[in-house]
Amino acid sequence: MQETSEITADKIFKRSVLAVTAFAAYLTPFLGSAVNLALPSIGKEFNASAIELGWIISSFMLSSAVFLLPFGRLADIAGRKKIFTAGLTLFTLSAILIMFAWNIVSIIVFRVIQGIAGAMIFGTSMAIITSVFPAGERGRALGINVTAVYLGLSTGPVIGGMLTEYFGWRSLFAFLVPFGIAAIILITTRIKKEWADSKGEKFDFAGSLIYGVALFGVMYGFSKLPSPSGWIFLTAGTVLGIFFVFFERNTENPVFDIRLMLRNRIFAFSGIAALIHYSATSAVGFFISLYLQYLKGFNAREAGLIMISYPIAMTLLSPLAGRLSDRHDPGKIASVGMGFTAAGLVVLCFLTPATPISTIVILLTVLGIGFGLFSSPNSNAIMSSVEKRYLGVASGVVGTMRMVGQMFSMGIAMMLISLFIGNRSINPETYSGFISGMKTGFVIFAILSFLGIFASLARNRR
Repeated sequence: MQETSEITADKIFKRSVLAVTAFAAYLTPFLGSAVNLALPSIGKEFNASAIELGWIISSFMLSSAVFLLPFGRLADIAGRKKIFTAGLTLFTLSAILIMFAWNIVSIIVFRVIQGIAGAMIFGTSMAIITSVFPAGERGRALGINVTAVYLGLSTGPVIGGMLTEYFGWRSLFAFLVPFGIAAIILITTRIKKEWADSKGEKFDFAGSLIYGVALFGVMYGFSKLPSPSGWIFLTAGTVLGIFFVFFERNTENPVFDIRLMLRNRIFAFSGIAALIHYSATSAVGFFISLYLQYLKGFNAREAGLIMISYPIAMTLLSPLAGRLSDRHDPGKIASVGMGFTAAGLVVLCFLTPATPISTIVILLTVLGIGFGLFSSPNSNAIMSSVEKRYLGVASGVVGTMRMVGQMFSMGIAMMLISLFIGNRSINPETYSGFISGMKTGFVIFAILSFLGIFASLARNRR
């Protein structure tokens, strides 16, 4: 009888953990996909250029990427639940601040704060799931968590488009506040356990600072290319990144144990595959959203309904892919997903102002299938390849690869807009330049996806 009671309590605890992490996982992607559709409205209110609008997206990604790994390591030491809860709180507060933004600069600053909060959430959620669910159940749990992410991406365009259309872009952030508060209440009342497998170890402040500055230099410099300042930041960040690798190899408790990448083939190539996949796909929504609203003449709500096919396919396939990765080689499943992504991007290279909407929906669905098959198995491969005391770091690496990939993707997009349009708004005079930049971006993304297939397959070679 007591054994049955313990089993029931364990199931309830696992469901509570899954519910809280999935709930939190929903918030950020919902906002990201919704903000894409709100960009024209924000640009109109503040008379912002295309590059400034791009920074509304990029500022969040940049700050998240810089802080993800340090927060993942800090969570291993101080407690994953503690960092996770603080992230939810800061995310909710930043949403309130953006509601009262008075110009484009204030929005970008508050999005930086929101990105730091996102790093605290992303750097701990997968580590918490991996701490609670054993190997045979982990893929399914991660699949459900990824499904929540894709559900956010699915509902973001629809709900976000309607809110923007009828209540203005500020309503997007107001909509999130009660959900953030509910998530905070859930984790504080339903989950009493804490996880800190590296408790007592020192936090590597020096390494974290070097890492953050190096990553900022690379990502900011990349976004400013081809200007001279872009090359200066990129070069400085790269040199500092090389120094970081040598510094960490001689540090007792490094923020990132380089040996994980050097000695763990599955961990290394799974991380590289994730970086490539996000680099090849993240700016697609940015381009397509602007394409549908500016060149096709749809409003935000209509564009959101068209774009929903992409995340719906992800949402439906992620749990299945997660379960499959518990029974079969996750690397092979992820590689098939990368192949679908590459195929969809190749066809998008031929997009024109006259392309039928039905064709766009089909192509977005193909990309969604690719993403759905890739993400859960790849995350399962990463999280299952490390010891428990590195789970926070591994979770941070998963999130970092996602954010750095997204930032590189947006960096490519902003660089192309700068080359083909310049610091001007998107209007009939710049439509041809926008189309050329977008198609060039899809060519680059397709090439990256093909390279990603080989990186994904390489993880299991002996």
